[in-house]
Amino acid sequence: MSVRLSEIPELTPEQKKRLDALAALPDDQIDTSDLPELPNMEWRPRTVYVGLMPGPGRKKSVTIRLDEDVVKWFKRQGKGWQTKMNWVLRLYFASHRKTGVKVGRP
Repeated sequence: MSVRLSEIPELTPEQKKRLDALAALPDDQIDTSDLPELPNMEWRPRTVYVGLMPGPGRKKSVTIRLDEDVVKWFKRQGKGWQTKMNWVLRLYFASHRKTGVKVGRP
C-alpha cells in the first residue's frame, strides 16, 4: 500500500505530545512487549535515496544504444538492473533539471 504525503492526516496536539514524550525516552525504557515477533529472516537495511522521489510510475519502453561495458556492469548487479540504471539516470536528471544546464556530448 502506498500513501502520498498529501494524504497523511495532520497529527493532533495530543498525538504530537505523546510522540515527543516517546522520543525523549531511552530505548531500553520503551515497552515493546505488544509488538509481534518478526519472522526469522535476514535483515537488510533499505537503501535510502535522500531528496530523490521516484517517478510517476509510468514506464516507457525505448530502444537505446549504450556502451557494452556499462550494460554488462549493470546486468552483473542482478535482478532489478534496469531499475538501477533508471535511478542513475534520474539522479543525473534531478541534478541538472533545475539549473537549466544543457548537457552536450561528454
